[in-house]
Amino acid sequence: MAKTGPAKFVQEVRAEAAKVSWPTRRETVITTIMVFVFAVIASIFFLIVDWVIRTGVTFVLGIGS
Repeated sequence: MAKTGPAKFVQEVRAEAAKVSWPTRRETVITTIMVFVFAVIASIFFLIVDWVIRTGVTFVLGIGS
């Protein structure tokens, strides 16, 4: 593979960065909010599942009676 000088490297990086489709500020905000909402939903779901499993195991093993 041929070696490329620093100037050529920077030029190629700028050319590739210009091809990137960057999200708008609105898209970024909406996506961030969606991530937080789904994280809260997932945490509530796993809280409930954990409670159900803990209750079932406690019932089966007779712990804390």
